[in-house]
Formats: sequence, C-alpha cells, structure tokens
Amino acid sequence: MESGYAQSMARLMEQLRELPGVGRKTAERLAHHIVRLPEGQAAELASSIREVKETVRQCSNCYRLAESDPCPVCADPQRDRSRICVVETPKDAVKVEESGCYNGLYHVLCGRVAPLDDENPEELTVEELRQRAASDEVEEIILATNPDTEGESTALYVKEALEDLPVTLTRLARGIPSGSNLEYANAAILGDALEGRKPM
Repeated sequence: MESGYAQSMARLMEQLRELPGVGRKTAERLAHHIVRLPEGQAAELASSIREVKETVRQCSNCYRLAESDPCPVCADPQRDRSRICVVETPKDAVKVEESGCYNGLYHVLCGRVAPLDDENPEELTVEELRQRAASDEVEEIILATNPDTEGESTALYVKEALEDLPVTLTRLARGIPSGSNLEYANAAILGDALEGRKPM
C-alpha cells in the first residue's frame, strides 16, 4: 500500500500500477485525476470498464476482440476469404483494418515467440491457423508480425508450421516509407528496402 494515502486511494494506485506501462508516478497521477472527476464521469468510467469485461470476447474463429461471435469481419460475406492476415495481437488487426487497404480475414496469434518474455510457441493459436489454412478457400497467408527479432522468429515458426499446406505465404513489405528521404534512412531500413525491391 502507498503510505500517506487513504486506503481506497492506495488500493486504486496499486490496481493502476498493474496496467502495462504504468509506473508509480503515473498511477499516482491517474488516481488523483480519477478522484477529481465529477461523480457522473467517474461512474461512467467504472461502467465502461464493467461493460467491456462483460461484453467483449475473442472471436472463436480469428481471435480478434468483439462483442459478437463470430466477429463482424468473420461474419461479413463481402470479405475476401481467400486471404488471411496473421498478426500478433488484436490491436495489430485493428491497425491493419484502419488502413482501409485490406479486405481479407484475420488471424490473431495471441502472442509471439519470445522465450525471454516467457512467450512460447505452444501458447500461440498456430494449430487453429493450420486448420483454417487447410480450407479450400484459403489461397494466401500474409504474415504481418512485427519487424523485430521476436516478430521474425514468430513469422519463421508460423511458416514452418504451414509449409506443407498448399497456400502461398507472404510477408509484409518493409523499407523506405513513401514521402521520406534516403538521407534519413538507417542501414536496417535501407537493407530491407534493397532486399524487398520489385520490378518497375
């Protein structure tokens, strides 16, 4: 418990510190902000937390978060069912969807291959992805894991798990973003851009 604070304030700060990226100072600041909220606004915040816990669940098909099962994307007959975009987390799927550039389905791995963070391959939804990829409709699996060491390890693990299936495996392109300047690109970005070059 935080010393010098009322018991309820100290308990609130302890709970806030359980949130990712929230340290002692941030928890203290947030707790003070919540205490200063008008009662109606504080009640609305508490109600929103309760509601999201009661209504949001993982889609049993793609593991995105939604209030319905299947989720709206999986249930939409207009989506391209020949492509599945594989991401690490539900929020990654949201980012791809917000781009407005993709009309296929998703599959959330619910983690990544990161032994140092106690995230092991066995905990990922790869077997469920295999079952979906074995469907006659699926032609392409897009590996959209993060372009870091763990993301690369995860993409390799998924690739190995699916390589006996008759689907095309692709990886998100990387390199120099549109509108940027070569002088500001580091060696890793330039290397990715050169390796992923395509015909004009």
